[in-house]
Amino acid sequence: MAKKKSRKKKHRGLWLFLKIQMVLIGLVVAAIVYYYVGGYAKEVASLKAEAVSLVNASDESTFRSSETSIAYDANGEVISVLKGEKDVYYVELGDIPIYLKQAIVSTEDKKFYTHHGVDYRAIVRAVWAMFRNGKVTQGASTITQQLARNVFLTHEKTWQRKVEEIYIAIELEKKYSKDEILEFYLNNIYFANGYYGVQAASQGYFGVNVGELSLSQICFLCAIPNNPTKYDPLTNYDNTLERRDRVLNSLLEDRLISKTSYDTAVAEEIVLSTSTTEKHDNVETYTYYCATRVLMELAGFEFQTTFDSDAEEEAYEEAYEEAYEIWNEKLFTGGYRIYTSIDLTTQALLQSKVDDGLSAYTDTNEEGVYTLQASAVCIDNSTGMVKAIVGGRSQDIEGYTLNRAYQSFRQPGSAIKPLIVYTPILEMGMMADTIVYDEPIEDGPSNADGTYAGAITLRRAVELSKNTVAYNLFDVITPEVGLQYLLDMNFSHIDEKDYRTVSALGGFTNGVSALEMASAYATIENDGAYRTPTCIVKITDSEGNVLYQNDQTETVIYKVNACRQMTDILESVMTNGTAKGLGISSMATAGKTGTTNDNKDGWFVGYSRYYTTAVWVGYDIPAKLPGLSGASYPGNIWHNFMEELHAGLEPLDFLTELEIIGEETTEDTIEDESELENADTADGTSEDGDTADDSSDNTDASAGSGNGTSDDSDSTENESTVIYDTEVTDEEIIDETR
Repeated sequence: MAKKKSRKKKHRGLWLFLKIQMVLIGLVVAAIVYYYVGGYAKEVASLKAEAVSLVNASDESTFRSSETSIAYDANGEVISVLKGEKDVYYVELGDIPIYLKQAIVSTEDKKFYTHHGVDYRAIVRAVWAMFRNGKVTQGASTITQQLARNVFLTHEKTWQRKVEEIYIAIELEKKYSKDEILEFYLNNIYFANGYYGVQAASQGYFGVNVGELSLSQICFLCAIPNNPTKYDPLTNYDNTLERRDRVLNSLLEDRLISKTSYDTAVAEEIVLSTSTTEKHDNVETYTYYCATRVLMELAGFEFQTTFDSDAEEEAYEEAYEEAYEIWNEKLFTGGYRIYTSIDLTTQALLQSKVDDGLSAYTDTNEEGVYTLQASAVCIDNSTGMVKAIVGGRSQDIEGYTLNRAYQSFRQPGSAIKPLIVYTPILEMGMMADTIVYDEPIEDGPSNADGTYAGAITLRRAVELSKNTVAYNLFDVITPEVGLQYLLDMNFSHIDEKDYRTVSALGGFTNGVSALEMASAYATIENDGAYRTPTCIVKITDSEGNVLYQNDQTETVIYKVNACRQMTDILESVMTNGTAKGLGISSMATAGKTGTTNDNKDGWFVGYSRYYTTAVWVGYDIPAKLPGLSGASYPGNIWHNFMEELHAGLEPLDFLTELEIIGEETTEDTIEDESELENADTADGTSEDGDTADDSSDNTDASAGSGNGTSDDSDSTENESTVIYDTEVTDEEIIDETR
């Protein structure tokens, strides 16, 4: 009996094995049939043929060439020339330090000298890690594959690109020696900030030839290509330094350097000495940022500012960083012609007013950067596009500096009130002369001066920046509805903790940027129609073929009459309120001050019919500045800039409210029928103030009707985005200083 059972078990085991083999064979056969019937065999054969053709047609000059991109201002003046200059900085392998060659091979492709272009085991490990971790956690591309991708292909992640990359790598190994491939690679990899190749990077970051670099500097440079955005030395210096240490450790583990050399290199201070070529710092960084995002959009990338979960946000940030890196590299070598809305004369004027306004403050930090800083953005109201952008005070500092205008986010204080409290409440039916109550609120905010006026008009509450009134009205609107207006205008750093009443006073977790504030106020001036802020008018290829044309699509955020009422009230702020005396000669202006607790941030945002300008003043690391308020340094900078900017322009008054009589709409101040038609189209108001398709009680969140997608900042950036967590709790309420 025991023998029979044993035989049965063996037979069952044999049958199970045979069944598994048959299933596997069936799967293989099915895959092969699918491969051929589905057309993949034909497509792969085509990719292989193209790879062979590309490599056969190549020679040494192929690895030296690049196309120059050029950026122009609004008047056709060249802002910058974006070029990798591969040919100028090409260096022979014999002139490259042995440590540099060893560091690259050690960190990027340890089997470089033994494989034939592709490391199949590394691919299997990467695929297995992807399935195990649910995402890509390690690379599998050899140095030869990276060269193939950088020179012949794009960084787009598709199976077709990967297959062609493999075939090109195999063909490269057939045609060129290992040393030639390494030489080509070291002269073509991207080191961020437009530097292609080790010589360009060495000159750009250290001002010396590659042969003069120290071991520590070599490993610092070798840290960058793995992720040029994450390890950009100018914006993410600490990240680069940390990876330098990992590169050194890899050399030590491979016994390519001694422990003494390792210790010396780790201890060496890395001091950047970047190129001193003439540049327009803030304009260039913002132009590159906007142009890169346009190229991402053209490639099908979809921008987001809101997420349903942390996991979704993390996945988006990874995808954004990857896409940004790909297209930022392409920007420098793609031969693009980038036409912008920036006016360099206006840019110089805004920069000078920022510098003059803070000239009394000369303290600097350890890096020699002024501690007291400012940012400012000017938008042309006729187009909704950025005319000038200042990210900080000008200094004789090499390299690009932090562009605070779109990369830094700070609490806006009372400058946020018109956006999330007062314009929405006007949409709900309140008027400038509606009576509101300025009274103490138990466990709530106090007014800056500690006094309370009792029954006052809504207009007066705005003029005096009354915290209690804004706080109570925001409670009526609800934070969910109020903050939706910001999300619809692509404010990128609204946090889930911001859904509380204190946000009415600007008590945000992360904050807002000057760019976001300028575009939001420009929306009010534009009768509630939001236009994504950017400086890119058009992008063409080197032959003039248009690749992108900005049509400035508008999204209705606020109702027309609410915006015109808000503008009228903000005019009063300039004549009878916290911004009294800051208006400009012979020109109607509207604006709002903003100051956070302890005088850490000062804001002034205002507009005429012609331009909207936002100004922020404060320390990079929030600190108290006695005397800082929205009406002091920010207000004076705004006034001085706008006064000169409007010199010689025809005085224009703001448009008055639309008068609705039955189905007939009249407009005293609109000079022609086309302007009236545009105003009506942007709103669609009916006699009771509701939109035609929204006859509810006006508390619906749909009052702000944007789509919540972003084309401005992410900050996720990949770019160096600075967020200072100066969160204000309900117990530590902002005491607005107006």
